[in-house]
Amino acid sequence: MPLWCLWKHCNMMCLSNETMSMTCLYCKIFGLTETISTSLRNSTSAPTPARFIRWNSNNHMCSILNVDGSCNDDPICSSFGGVLRNSTSNYLSGFSGFINNSQDILFVELTTLHQGLILAISLNCGNLACYSDSLLAVNLIRDDLPRYHVYDVLVNNIKDILNSRNFFFSILSEEVINVRTS
Repeated sequence: MPLWCLWKHCNMMCLSNETMSMTCLYCKIFGLTETISTSLRNSTSAPTPARFIRWNSNNHMCSILNVDGSCNDDPICSSFGGVLRNSTSNYLSGFSGFINNSQDILFVELTTLHQGLILAISLNCGNLACYSDSLLAVNLIRDDLPRYHVYDVLVNNIKDILNSRNFFFSILSEEVINVRTS
């Protein structure tokens, strides 16, 4: 923190032709240092109890794929990823990727589902439950697509994989809704 104050003071002198007395600079440095050290000291309040978190298979006795996608608008970039575990929560594999110049979250969520299914096939998963938080993507896969839908090919590729294997999707929400294609 003292270096930051000195750097800021140097910039003020060079860029704005402003000066500060050494006493004033010392007081600023001392005040910031005291603020930081005070905030880092242990408080007298009770420590936060440890919170144990575990993975939940929702009683599925099969491999489980959790997927999610996200979009960022500055810079325009989307990312996706997933993790594949067995029914006892042991890590089997994972994946992630980027989609540049896209802010279409539906495309990202569908791509994530497709990539996860391809991974599950490459690992010879027999039964698979896939969890997604995108209700729109799951509904497009579950229901009939509107004619000439922009993601018709991608959705139908996902449906083909689901129909050729014993895979099903569930939407993550407060209550789990199972989604199967027929």
